[in-house]
Parts: sequence; structure tokens; C-alpha cells
Amino acid sequence: MNAVVRATVRYGIAKGCDIFAVYEGYQGLIDGGERLRKMEWKDVRGWLAVGGTTIGTARCMGFKTREGRLQAAENLVKNGIDALIVCGGDGSLTGADLFRADWPGLVDELKNTNRITQEQADAYHVLTIVGLVGSIDNDMSSTDITIGAVTSLHRICEAVDSVSTTALSHSRAFVIEVMGRHCGWLALMAGIATGADFVFIPEKPPQEDDWESVMCSVVERHRHLGKRKTVVIVAEGAIDKNLNPIKADHLKDILTNRLGLDTRVTILGHTQRGGAPAYFDRLLATTQSIEAVDAVLESTPETPSPMIGMTDNKVTRFPLMKAVALTHEVAEAIGQKNFARAMELRDPQFAEEYDAYNATTILDDSSIVLPKHQQLRVGIVHVGAPAGGMNAATRTAVRYCLNRGHTPIAVSNGFAGLARGVTTEMTWMSVDGWTALGGSELGTNRAVPGEDVDMGLVAYQMQKQNIQALLVVGGFEAYVAIEKLGEAREKYPSLRVPITLIPATISNNVPGTDYSLGSDTSLNAIVNSCDAIVQSAQSSRRRVFVVEVMGGRSGYLAVEGGLAVGAMTVYIPEEGINLSRLQSDVEHLRNMYSHDDPDKSEGRIILRTEDVSKTYTTDVISNILKEEGDEMFDSRTAVLGHIQQGITPSPLDRIRATRLAMRAIQFMEEHTSEALCKAHETGSPVPIELTNSNESVAVAGISGHSVIFEPVTALMAVTDMKNRKPRTAWWSEHRPVIDLLAGRGHFN
Repeated sequence: MNAVVRATVRYGIAKGCDIFAVYEGYQGLIDGGERLRKMEWKDVRGWLAVGGTTIGTARCMGFKTREGRLQAAENLVKNGIDALIVCGGDGSLTGADLFRADWPGLVDELKNTNRITQEQADAYHVLTIVGLVGSIDNDMSSTDITIGAVTSLHRICEAVDSVSTTALSHSRAFVIEVMGRHCGWLALMAGIATGADFVFIPEKPPQEDDWESVMCSVVERHRHLGKRKTVVIVAEGAIDKNLNPIKADHLKDILTNRLGLDTRVTILGHTQRGGAPAYFDRLLATTQSIEAVDAVLESTPETPSPMIGMTDNKVTRFPLMKAVALTHEVAEAIGQKNFARAMELRDPQFAEEYDAYNATTILDDSSIVLPKHQQLRVGIVHVGAPAGGMNAATRTAVRYCLNRGHTPIAVSNGFAGLARGVTTEMTWMSVDGWTALGGSELGTNRAVPGEDVDMGLVAYQMQKQNIQALLVVGGFEAYVAIEKLGEAREKYPSLRVPITLIPATISNNVPGTDYSLGSDTSLNAIVNSCDAIVQSAQSSRRRVFVVEVMGGRSGYLAVEGGLAVGAMTVYIPEEGINLSRLQSDVEHLRNMYSHDDPDKSEGRIILRTEDVSKTYTTDVISNILKEEGDEMFDSRTAVLGHIQQGITPSPLDRIRATRLAMRAIQFMEEHTSEALCKAHETGSPVPIELTNSNESVAVAGISGHSVIFEPVTALMAVTDMKNRKPRTAWWSEHRPVIDLLAGRGHFN
């Protein structure tokens, strides 16, 4: 929420608006005075890294009364305020829209009782309302994600990962209660991201009368396989099909009494609201706040109050009260036991992720096992640099394969390992705990078949080990590798099988996807490091840090990281660096420091992509800034290096990995079904060649909220092979926002 205030203040000032912060929520509107403060540019320095809300929030019964709203209207008019940007849940947003509906009558009453003048009444006869959804539950319809939800998920996963260590050590069971009265998003996503054994959510209660026995059966099967820990996650609003609450203490008693497990309950409570905001929430809050200011400026008296949301990876406007009505419909559907409708009202990928969780967590679900003749031997190989989510994708692929009847075959050490035949048939327990592991448990390298590894050896091992589908997890080298494998099909029949790439690279430079696994983990690592660097810069007062980040020839990490940490500017390969640019930046810094309070001068940060220039290195830029600072400021460097790969994959990378891996296996099944069924019907041996279509060599990508499969032959036309990245980038629109929010133009 602090990121919302920061972006609104700075973008609003840049647009020529007067921006006021309302302290203590609607109570501040009623109280007025010091609780309505005009904000200046410098007032929001450092707010990006601060959790909670610095301007405060409070439940306000007075605003529900007409007299309370009348006093609030008087305070707004007298302070010259004619628009409100409200960040809150459905209750706060409903109150705001009611305020707008009452506004004409409130203004008339204030005028008739001489509390405001006729001139004021004429000037402020319309109130504009724009809503931003701040809710950790992610419970608002008509938006894919709400501000605060991802940060809350981070806190939950950190807690569950920590509890899992204790559970493993003592062979215990833990029941974890998370927030979510009518929405199971946090519980479900935490279940996926931590590999929980069972999850209970309000929208999809267990349909069995004896659901306790079903849960115990699942836990028993996992224990018999050798699992030493059991984790069950329950949303606070979880219910059974008859709307009876399912509570953590009851689940504890079931596990203790029926299975004899040493079971503990952990209720996470308000820890889920705490801590510094995650990268994604900073980005979401910033981009949505800019849209909110634009919506205010474009509003007319006839425009319905908009809610700013996110759909298909794009910031959107949606009628506020329609969104609130749809949100309330979820609770109504649950109350009417219409759980199918409740699931429909969630974001489009919610149901798919629920299915992915069950299909990769519940062992031996016979309902999804394929006929024997359609079962495959699926190879899994990691290629390129390590990236968070590689192991999570492999775990999902292995377990989904096993539940479908396939044989998952892990290849050690990339294509070099495949050429040597270093493979292992994987079991359910061989990937246990991999969701939370960073790096690559299989081992990875940059070797590309046909360039660094003999293609003939790869084809030989594919045939020798009867690998009938190949799942490649990796970055741009992996992208080049599947393109080479596709080309080599003409010569080697054993390569005529479905080949799918799950993009996994911190640089996010693989064509065919909005996000690569590892990029979110990397951005959170960059944000955490830069927060510490900014703190050092602030403490040293007049200091500018030039921070070098990875990315190769792609500026993704610098731009997205720069936006999330409030960088003064970024240097990226797409723009390059020259002397005039450096001179302009020095002048901008001098202007900024000249406007600082001499006793409270701000530390500042610049992000530089590693390959932006061979001449203007990180050290050279820092030295230029130091020399030209003329004692107004000095400069230091920080090279983050491989710390950007992270330790533990972020929740978003774990969730994306799970969804992509399941869909990738389904993609392989679709492209082999015809050949396998034909062989079965005719009694012929299974052919080496299962598919030779261009469409069967594809990148499994995320596009908006959908998973898509783009043939690599089609993607080559939009690939910049020289610079190892797509020719266009959706994130490039964020680049000018960095300069704008850093005061470019405001101080110059």
C-alpha cells in the first residue's frame, strides 16, 4: 500500500495535480485537520520497502452514517479535493462508491447550511472515485491478482518452509491455518508452492461424506512411501460440502487419533500481513497507481467509478460496483452450495492450478491413469544456468507422469549427460521436497547438441533408452537446443518425438513467454539486496550506488528491479550508454541533491545491466559520478553476481513451474496419442517415430493468464539470435516510468 501512495503522489505531481494523503482511512476524512496532508515529492522517499501503510488505516463506523459522510465532504471541499483514490478491500470500495452517490446531496446540504459557499459548491459538485484493491486474500473478482496477496504468500511459504524443517526432523504433522474467509487463494497457492499433503479451501470443499478418511488415506500413502513429515494447509473459511467449518484443531485431532501422528497446529495470523513488500506487489502497486491517476484525469460525471485491476498481465479498468457485486456473489454461491459457480468467479487459472495441485500431490489417483498403450517414457533435462523453479518443474513433471502411468527419466548434467547416457528412472519420493529447492538437482550446463555435444550421441541415447518424449527445462541455450533437435529430426528418427521447453532463466529472455522460471526469484533477490544497499546509501547520506545486475543483452532485470527499488535510472542494452546520457544523469543527480534537506539527504541507486557497454563499466560510471558530483555526492559500486539466482525459489516461480510442467506433459500426450493408438489398434510395435510435426517442438509459455505452446520454428522469426532475446518485450513500457518516478523533469 505504501507503493501505491508513493506512485500516486509522484505521478500525480508530475501530471500537475495536488495530492493529499488521508491518514487513518475514512476516519481521517471525518476528522480532517492534520489528517489531510498535502504531499510533496520528497515525502514518500523510502516508502517502497516499507510494509503495511504509513498513512494508516482504520475501521470507521462513523463513515457509515450520513452525518459522518457529510463531515468528510466538508473537509474535502475546504481542502480543494475533488477526487479520491481508495486502496482497500470490497468494504472500503463499496463505502467509497456510496460516498460518490451521496455527494451531490451532501454538497447541497453543506451549501444550504452555510458550511460551504456557493462558489465552493459549484466548483466541487462532482466527486471522482477510483478504486485499487488492497487485499491479501486475492478475493476480488474481475482482477487476476490484488495488491498485497503475493507478499502474504511469501510470508506463508517462508513459515511453512521453516515448519517443514521441524516436521522433517521430528517426523511430525503440522496443520497450518492461513487467512481467507471466502477465498482459498492463499491456501491453495501455498499448498502448491510448499508441496503440502492436503489443502482445504472454501470454494472447493471435499465432496465425500467421510472426507476425514480420504485425508487420512492420502497421508498414510505418503507416509508408507517414506515421507517423514505431513503438512496440511487450511483456509480460515474452509468448510465441508454441508457448510460445516473445517478447523485446524479438528484436523489435528483426526491426524493424532486416527494415524497416531505427533501433530501440531500453527495459526499464522497477522504475520501474513507483515514484512517488506515482494517485488511483484511493488510492481503491481506502482503500475496500477499510475493507471488510477490517469483514470481520475480522464473521468467525467457520467463515468462509473472504475476499479483498477490486472488481467492477462495488463493493467485494466473495470466498473467498481460490478466487481464488488461479483465478489459478493462468491460468498453467496458458497452459501448456496453452488461450488462450481464459486470456482467460476475466481480468476481463470484458479481451477487449473487446483487440478494441478491434486494431480501432482495425491498419489495413485486411478481416475487419471492412461491406458497402458498410451504410457510414455519421458526424459527430463536441465540446460543453461541454474534458475529458481527448475526443481519444482521437475517434481511436478515426475509426479504427474507417475500418476498418468508414464515413466519419468531424469537426465543428469544436461545434454552432455544425455550423450553419455547418465539417466535415472525417477520415483515419487525421489523428488520429495524439491519444490522449495533452488538451483538444479539434476545438474545443468550450457552445452547445446549439434554445437557442444555430438547430435548423433544424443540421438543414439534417445533410441537406446527408448525416450518417447523430451522435457527440457532451461534458458536461451535450451531454446537453441530444441531448435537444433528439431532440425536434426530429418537425419535421426529417434528425435521424432514431442520436445517441449519450459523456459527457466533469470534473464527472462526466452521467446514465447511473458515469464521464465527463475526471473521472479531473481527479482526478489535483487530487491532484497538493493533494499540493503539503499539503507546503506541513506545512512551515508550523499551517496549514489551503481548496482550491476545480470541479464546479458536483456534489460528485464534492471528495468523491473529498478521500478521496484525506486532507482534513479537504469542502464540497459536496449538503450546503451553514451557521454551525453551520463552528463544528463549527473546533472539530474545534482538537481536532486540541491533540493534535498542538507541534514537528511537521500541515498540513491542506479541499476546497470552487465552487458550494456564494454567501455562504460560499472566502475567507470561510478568514478564519473564521483568526479562530477563536485562534493555534492560520492559514488560506490555493488556487483550482485550469482546471488541473483536466489536460494529458495519464490512462490510465484514454484506455482508457475507446477502449472507449466503439468501442461507440458499433457502437450506430449496429445502429440503421441495418435501414433500410439494406431499401433495398439493394428497390433504393431510402438514406432520410434511418434511425431514429426513442427508443432511438436514447442516452448511452453505463459501469455497473460494462459499457458500456450508456440512451435520453435514460428518463434525463430521473432527471435534476435545475435542478442539472445525476443525482438519485442512487454516490459519495455515500464522503462520511462522509472525516470518519471525518480523526478526526471520535476527537478530538471
